[in-house]
Amino acid sequence: MAYSIIGVLSLILNLIMNREAFRCFRLRSKGHDSEQRTAIRYSHFLVVSSLFFIADIAWGPLYVHRDVQGIFPFLYLDCVFYFIFMFLTMLTWIRYIIAYLGKKGRRSKIFLCVVWTMFSLELVYLVVNIFYPFLFSFNAEHEYIPESGRHVAFILQIILYMATTIYMIRIARKANRDMRIRYVAVGGSCFMMDIFLVLQILNPKHPFYTMGLIIGICVIRTYVEAGEKRERKIYDSIATSLAEDYEVMYYVEKETGEFREFSKSKEYETLHVPVIGSDFYAETRMNIDKYVHPDDREFARSMHSKETILKNLEIKKSYSYKYRIMIDGRPRYFQFTVKHANDEDHFVLSEKDIDDEITAENMLLENQKKHVTFSQIAELLAVNYDVIYYVDAEDSSYISYECRNIYGKLDVQKSGDDFFAESLNDISNIVYMGDRELVSDFLNKDHIITVLENQRSCRIDYRILAFGKTHYVRMTVRKTSNGSHYIIGIENIDDEVRREKQRLKELNTEKELARRDELTGVKNKTAYSELEKSVQTNIDNGMDYLPFGLVVCDTNNLKKINDTEGHTAGDEYIKKSAAILCDIFDHSPVFRVGGDEFVVFLRGDDYSNREELMKKLHAQILENLKSGSGPVIASGMAEYVPKADSLVSEIFDRADKKMYEDKRSLKSGAME
Repeated sequence: MAYSIIGVLSLILNLIMNREAFRCFRLRSKGHDSEQRTAIRYSHFLVVSSLFFIADIAWGPLYVHRDVQGIFPFLYLDCVFYFIFMFLTMLTWIRYIIAYLGKKGRRSKIFLCVVWTMFSLELVYLVVNIFYPFLFSFNAEHEYIPESGRHVAFILQIILYMATTIYMIRIARKANRDMRIRYVAVGGSCFMMDIFLVLQILNPKHPFYTMGLIIGICVIRTYVEAGEKRERKIYDSIATSLAEDYEVMYYVEKETGEFREFSKSKEYETLHVPVIGSDFYAETRMNIDKYVHPDDREFARSMHSKETILKNLEIKKSYSYKYRIMIDGRPRYFQFTVKHANDEDHFVLSEKDIDDEITAENMLLENQKKHVTFSQIAELLAVNYDVIYYVDAEDSSYISYECRNIYGKLDVQKSGDDFFAESLNDISNIVYMGDRELVSDFLNKDHIITVLENQRSCRIDYRILAFGKTHYVRMTVRKTSNGSHYIIGIENIDDEVRREKQRLKELNTEKELARRDELTGVKNKTAYSELEKSVQTNIDNGMDYLPFGLVVCDTNNLKKINDTEGHTAGDEYIKKSAAILCDIFDHSPVFRVGGDEFVVFLRGDDYSNREELMKKLHAQILENLKSGSGPVIASGMAEYVPKADSLVSEIFDRADKKMYEDKRSLKSGAME
């Protein structure tokens, strides 16, 4: 029984010292960050060590009563478990060391392969031992007899632990002071295990391996785990202190997205963002859909994607961007700053509430308007101009402003005595050669005065040379309401022009583009007007026009969606409405004639099957209404009656009237 005392004390000491480490126990360490993976593998080692202690404790009373026939099978089984758990301590110990070092190279893989091979062979030895005693046996009096294979198994473990000791001491020489102590402690633990394994070989009936194991655990606890815990506490304290200047800070692993959050903001806590997570990119996408203002979501998604972040960090150390987050039902502007961490594997993302700063800046703008009144500048605030010139209509003196950010802040750039004269001097340096004469004629003051006598504004598109490349810009000139000044805005339309050229290339002709609705892809109001005019001409000329009908449609709830979910959601609603109409009336042209209004010109097979198609449309809308998903479209149809109808507008009016009847039915929840 005295044999078991060492095991009992070792088990109790292990459970008391490492009670917090046991809480990290998980069967699998995959899917966790490196720090969590190390803690989980250390808990594996502690659990297996505890099981070994239990097996060693049981050996004492079982061996004392080995002469009892009913106890001997348990003694033999306990001996098997003794070796299994001993081999497992070796396996879990080496796996912990590799996780602790954070090594993922070829050497680590070879090391793991070796230890798994040894563990597998030793399990095979235990199976073989049942039929041919190789590790241990019992004589007729049930006395334990160590066999030669036992020494081989122990010597292999001694070699493995000695190799680990040498490796840890080697890397300790290159580490800083704190890490050197920890590496030496790990290597010393392995050396301690070697000593007690030798003693165990020399005297198999004493618990030397148990002594070595608990001493090794105590060394790791004292010099490694306690030091790591203290260091993590210091780092967390430093990071949390730095986070006081921000609503929240994230420390993110670039490739995997594993992250840790530091926050001091009470306001930000209402968003319930996790403190530790395994995928920053996925968590952020989910939170954007929950908390970001609808009109800013697409921009936020693009800026928080893994591809965007890594690409930006390749070319700069840090960068910032802004958008709105809904806090307690109210949008507030936040600034996001992304910068490299000290290593190459992580970045830090900081979030700061700048809504009050923006409000203060806007108030400052009011005080800096100089002699430019707000009502005059407001005429152009809705347009995203790069530069605005405020020109005195009498003496041509001017002030120029830049307006390049989303908050409407106007920064004074320069002023001058004669805008028109200075502009003509600049044309030869800035404007593309082929457009210089055109721009010079446009910026003639007499020309501006003449044009603005009969219209509110005038504009010109031209090309400029910047950084060795040609860019398209647009200049728009307006007169203030009191006629005292000209407001001249210049905007970059290079992307717009290039997109237009691309669309023209895809659609083949500019004429087709002019008749196509940009949002939905169906024909637009211009195309419908031309069709109506053509049909009306045929009717007026007495031609027996082909059978046709009109379906007038109107989408419900668009204004509500725009107001509550943003215009992006409203645009999606319109596109889905157009898709339904094109799908059902697939042999007839569909026209978008208003914001939420469509007309279908029924002809051919669609006209012949018009009743069935209308029933199909009504059934689809009824299903959308019941399920609460998909567009709700009111519709009405009217056919051309040759002897009765003389105007296409009459057919439209009949269909429009039926559409409004259908709209009332839909609002009352019934489909006629």
